Amino acid sequence: MKYSDQQRIRKIYENAVKLYGYIEDNKITKEDLLNEFSLQWLVTTPLYNIGEHVYNLTNEYKEAHSEIQWSMIAGMRHRLVHNYDGTNWNIIADVVFEEIPIMIKQLEAILAAEEIS
Repeated sequence: MKYSDQQRIRKIYENAVKLYGYIEDNKITKEDLLNEFSLQWLVTTPLYNIGEHVYNLTNEYKEAHSEIQWSMIAGMRHRLVHNYDGTNWNIIADVVFEEIPIMIKQLEAILAAEEIS
């Protein structure tokens, strides 16, 4: 199925909210993520999905919303998928705990603006 940019943004947002919600609801810490293999597996699927949808957004859409670092998000997905043994979990933990909440707010603004127009 081919998704529109708006459908992809909605999916990115939903995955990010679910991931961060799970982290918060279960009081998972960076330390937990760095040391527990099961949690590492848990976060990779939403990150894969987010990265895949980002990768497939049109260039025009990404340029129109350049406040989000689209290429870094897609690049992280590629690193996770193709270089699993080389994953730097410190970077992933920073993304999950620091960047995802920021991205959620940015996506909320985009979604709100698109609903108005």
